[in-house]
Amino acid sequence: MSTGETLEQGAHERAKFRAMKEGTAEDWAIIGTHFKEFAPGVADRVLDHLRLLDGDFGGFPVDRLEHSLQTATRAHRDGRDEQYVVMALLHDIGDTLGSYNHPDVAAAIIKPFVREELHWICQNHGHFQGYYYFHYLGMDQNSREKFRDHEHFEACAEFCEKYDQCAFDPDYQSEPLAFFEPMVRRVMARPLRTLYKFDEPQAEAAE
Repeated sequence: MSTGETLEQGAHERAKFRAMKEGTAEDWAIIGTHFKEFAPGVADRVLDHLRLLDGDFGGFPVDRLEHSLQTATRAHRDGRDEQYVVMALLHDIGDTLGSYNHPDVAAAIIKPFVREELHWICQNHGHFQGYYYFHYLGMDQNSREKFRDHEHFEACAEFCEKYDQCAFDPDYQSEPLAFFEPMVRRVMARPLRTLYKFDEPQAEAAE
């Protein structure tokens, strides 16, 4: 049997259980092999989903992809590190699937790959961004004040002020998505923390 045939056979191998409590070590070895092959492609899948924001304006002056690119470009040009820039790029990626809670969706995606401060900024930026417009919608403009005593309050306020709320300028020259793709792949190359066990020493068990 050739190497190619062996790989193809392995690709179609599946666990035999009908309920997890019936699973065996052999079943989970099969699943683990598939996981190790599939998981490293997360950056490509995230980038593909980000592209769905192209042409989606939602009434804004620029489409959602351009807003994401503009936010990330502003952060990059201000000297922010790659984790920060990737967070800025992906902060609104949840708009398509999480219309009512898009920050939670984005935060869940980036959580394994960025430091805690950046995860917190992403997860809570909706409240902080609301400072600029909630009062026009009959909502509490000062919603962010509930976080006033949090250690990352100022960092989140700064993200929204310097990079997010101003990133709707049709005349701004953003970097293209291709510019950020290598950053996304580097940041998502391996998790900093995860529920699952990895051989890489960089991956720590989630708290």
